[in-house]
Amino acid sequence: MALIDLYSDVLDELSDYDGDELGGQDHLPRVVVVGDQSSGKTSVLEMVAQARIFPRGGGEMMTRSPVKVTLSEGPYHVARFKDSQREFDLTQESELSALRREIELRMRSSVRPGETISNQVISLSVQGPGLQRMVLVDLPGIISTQTLGMASDTRQRIQTLAKTYMENPNAIILCIQDGSIDAERSNVTDLVSEIDPAGKRTIFVLTKVDMAEANLLNPDRIRQILDGKLFPMMALGYFAVITGKGQGDESITAIRKYEEEFFQKSKLFKEGVLKPGQMTTRNLSMAVSKCFWNMVRESIEQQADTFKARRFNLETEWKNSFPHIRQMARDELFEKARSEILDNVMNLNQVPPQEWEEAIHDELWKSVRQHVFDSIYYNATEATDAGAFNTVVDIKLRHWVEKMLPNKAIDVGSDVLMAQFGKMLEMSVQDQLYDKLKGRVVEEMRKRHQWENKALSTLRIMQQSALEDRVIPDKRSWGESIQFLDRALREQRSLLEQQLNEACGPTRTQQWIRWKRLSESQRASTAIRSELEQLLTRKERLHQNLGNDEVTAARKNLETKGVTVESDQVRELWKNVFRYHLLGKAVTAANDCKKGFYHYQKGFTDVQFECQDLVLFWRIQKMLDVTSNALRQQLVNVEERRLEREISDILDEFSTQRTEKKNLLTGKRVDLAEEIQRVRRIQEKLEQFIDALNKEKPVR
Repeated sequence: MALIDLYSDVLDELSDYDGDELGGQDHLPRVVVVGDQSSGKTSVLEMVAQARIFPRGGGEMMTRSPVKVTLSEGPYHVARFKDSQREFDLTQESELSALRREIELRMRSSVRPGETISNQVISLSVQGPGLQRMVLVDLPGIISTQTLGMASDTRQRIQTLAKTYMENPNAIILCIQDGSIDAERSNVTDLVSEIDPAGKRTIFVLTKVDMAEANLLNPDRIRQILDGKLFPMMALGYFAVITGKGQGDESITAIRKYEEEFFQKSKLFKEGVLKPGQMTTRNLSMAVSKCFWNMVRESIEQQADTFKARRFNLETEWKNSFPHIRQMARDELFEKARSEILDNVMNLNQVPPQEWEEAIHDELWKSVRQHVFDSIYYNATEATDAGAFNTVVDIKLRHWVEKMLPNKAIDVGSDVLMAQFGKMLEMSVQDQLYDKLKGRVVEEMRKRHQWENKALSTLRIMQQSALEDRVIPDKRSWGESIQFLDRALREQRSLLEQQLNEACGPTRTQQWIRWKRLSESQRASTAIRSELEQLLTRKERLHQNLGNDEVTAARKNLETKGVTVESDQVRELWKNVFRYHLLGKAVTAANDCKKGFYHYQKGFTDVQFECQDLVLFWRIQKMLDVTSNALRQQLVNVEERRLEREISDILDEFSTQRTEKKNLLTGKRVDLAEEIQRVRRIQEKLEQFIDALNKEKPVR
């Protein structure tokens, strides 16, 4: 790699990070090109690079972000962006046009919505015969007035950006001044004199000298400018250049020829206003390059020592903060996490089939339990006989399986898969550093993973068949169904009791223990509940929807006790009181059915009780078993492999998103390791550059 490219590589490394992160230690030399807007600033840089590489805008602001241009000598005149392998042939106009379009596109895309300029650096290398080796940074032109369409802070932001680059004590300031306008209209000279009042690292360039000579009545004015006696600033050197003939399509070769011919015939030159060494962009390029390399040689060792000390301090901090942990920067941590996450996906196939089925069975029942009671069981208990009960059940079950059940089951299967994957992540990747990443992977997986719908129709048929089967085949199945029914009834009754207790508040004993008093609402609910429970003991045949007569009677009885309530309050509480009472009777009936298999086989013709509740829950239990088995097979044979591919894709996407990784892997441990790696990389590249620099003879 060429010497200038080694140096440019160090600057690129630094430009990828905010200056504050490196403690303001980026004091490596650059040539900072500053000037008022439309002063010819960018044109000077193009003359130095010997190619029209920048977009043009006819007075419009075109430079919207810093452009770092690394110039080096080479056999072919080509340009290439730091982050691209494409080379632009600068001898071809079509290639030049493509390069200008790409620079403009990159500038505009770097500017955030609502803003006019960006701090993001565009890095470009230009190589060609006779080019002077150096690194220049072209900045947005200084403006005095903001036009419509610009952000309100544009003027200040441009000045702040220029100051940031110029305040680098080793930066060479290339101050561009338009020679065709009055000196008093200059903005950039005041800014430069503020930063470098002694002019120890400033080179002043006067552009459009041909126009200045044609319009100038007093030649002494240009003499004063080039002697440093007109502007309130000092400089190492003063140059006069011409960067165009006023036509937008002229070539660099034509301009250089015109420039040299003009100065040879110039009155200013003949009258001694211009000295030979002060004229032409060729002389300017050589002078700036020499100044640049002198500054590099004077400052590079000190800069290398600064980063070496910084690295030592950071590594000492790591040893004290994380003494037993290996340093791993964000990318390495991400790759480690990626490997462990993918291993966990593959470990899903080690989960026993029975564990999958039990998990699906339990989750599916939890998700459908309320529907079974609210939409099927409670409605069926309103029937007056076993035939009507079964009719209601058949209708409700068919509607359920046709409209909702298969999709609900697939949702449950997907949830179980996600839950098992999440559990494996928690068990394996114990480092809290990965918590955000793990959570984000699971979150994204839930959004993307859709269970294959090809199994939906088959699942519906299997569920329909299971729910239509009323035949309990043997005594063992009968006993299992009783256990399932009893557990379901008790769980549901417990939920209702909890809801009633929340409405009515704590009991007297609980009030005394917890020092709590009933609210007015809770007092009313307690009185309503007591009245409704008495109603249940007085009447045997009541329904879950209380009639108007019963509601009125209940309200009147409560009024005699000094409790005034609305009808809606009575009806609302009645539903839970009635169902709580109903489920209590159902638990007793289920207990009576424990020894009823023999009577079931005979059709209950010889006893006074029937077990239609039990048959309903047998059908539901069978559906749960069949569904769990089918989903487990789909999960193991299809969904696990799909999940593995999808998670791999998600991690691949995250790996290319620097901002996403920064958000997911955070904390002092990551930030410190990142900074150590960053400073180490800069130090190593600086040392490599210094070795190459020491082997090269200084330019005289």
